[in-house]
This record gives sequence, C-alpha cells and structure tokens, in this order.
Amino acid sequence: MSIKTAEELEGMKKVSFAVAETLRLMREYCRPGMSTKEIDEYGGKILRDFGARSAPILTYGFPGHTCISINREAAHGIPSRDKILQEGDLINIDVSAELGGFWSDNGGSFVLGDDIHGHDALVNASKEILKKAIARIRNGVRIAELGGFIESSARKYGYKVIKNLTGHGVGRSLHEEPREIANYRDGFNFQRFKTNSVVAVETFISTKSTFARTEQDGWTLTGSKGGFVAQHEHTLVVTDDDPIILTLNNEIWN
Repeated sequence: MSIKTAEELEGMKKVSFAVAETLRLMREYCRPGMSTKEIDEYGGKILRDFGARSAPILTYGFPGHTCISINREAAHGIPSRDKILQEGDLINIDVSAELGGFWSDNGGSFVLGDDIHGHDALVNASKEILKKAIARIRNGVRIAELGGFIESSARKYGYKVIKNLTGHGVGRSLHEEPREIANYRDGFNFQRFKTNSVVAVETFISTKSTFARTEQDGWTLTGSKGGFVAQHEHTLVVTDDDPIILTLNNEIWN
C-alpha cells in the first residue's frame, strides 16, 4: 500500500507492533522440550490479545497461527506436537497478521540455547545483511539493485541466497505490489521503491541451496540441495531518506 494519511500510518504502526511483539515473545518463550505447536498456540494467544488475526490462516488457510521452521526447513513450517525443540536447533518464526484492516509481516531465525551445531554464523550473516540492505532503501532505488546487494553480501560471507522466496509489498493485504523483492539481481525487474509505500523486506541466506522446494505436506519448504537457511524480515515504510522500520520492536537485531 501507499500511505496517504496519518490514520493509515497509525494503523500500520499498530498492526506492526502487534506482529513484532508476538515474534519477540515467542522467541523468548522457546525452550528445549517444547513442541512447535505449543509455541504456535502461545503466539496465537498473543495475537488475539492484540485483537489481531493470523494472516496465514486468513489468506491461505494455513494450519497454524504462525510459521515455525526448524533446522533444515527453510520456511512455512507447520506447527506440530511431534516437532520437539532441542538445544542448538536452528529455528525460524514468521509472524504476520491483520488488525483493523491493516496487515504486517516479520520473521527471524535464531539458535535455541547453546550453538552446539554452529548455526550462529549463518544467523548473524542474515541479520547483518538485512540491516545493511534496509539502510539502502529509499525512493527511486531499483528493487533489483537491492537484490544484487543482498546476493553479493551473502557471497562475501560464503553463503548463497534462496531465489524463489522474496519480500513483497504489504499493508491492505498480506502480499501486494511490488510482488517480489528478490534476494538477487533480477534483470527483468525494473520496479523502484517509492516514497510512502509499505514493504516487507526479508533475507533468505543459505548454506547450500539457491531454490526452495515444497515438501509432501504441501506447505513446508526446504532447500533443493539441502543445507540450512536463515531468514530475517522487517516491514517498513519507504521515504526519501532512511526508511521507517515499523517492526523494530521484534528485536531481531539485538
């Protein structure tokens, strides 16, 4: 969406605070021995307390309030009582919701407890790349240029990017124009960021794969060549200068 009034900006701030706070609290709630279903139900309660509704359920009929992916799952992991968290797991939680007619999206990967499997380097690279990428966003910047920056930055860290998972416009629905804010330089994308537009920008940094494939459950995505993926995402408003990060309170950069 393109924000035209103070009321619209306030609406986006309200829903963005809700999804960001839900993500932060869910991350803090995670402990070894918990199931991803338990984590998801906790997140669902937080959203309800805000008066917000799960975007994956509203938009796709997703079987969970949030997407929780663990270890080799790249995205869209289904919360399950059979998935039990363990020390050192690579976990991704993606929270998006609707509140008062406005929609917002954010996510983040983290290591549960001690980094006994060596995932911290991947997680930290993803966080740092997102921070530097967002700092480059302003009116007139080509979306393809941002994607090129993300991919080249990933290479410097020794990683790849998932090319068929992208950021997107958001605001009055979960996915809006621009439909794809890719993690690589898409030479066919001539769109530019525009002042007052609301976008969800996310990294998908990978150890081995460059494409994600859908597993037999119809939802869960994994790397086509295996490996691990870290994702971090903020919803923001584009300006003529530094963007306004609406989901900053998720504390994924802390």
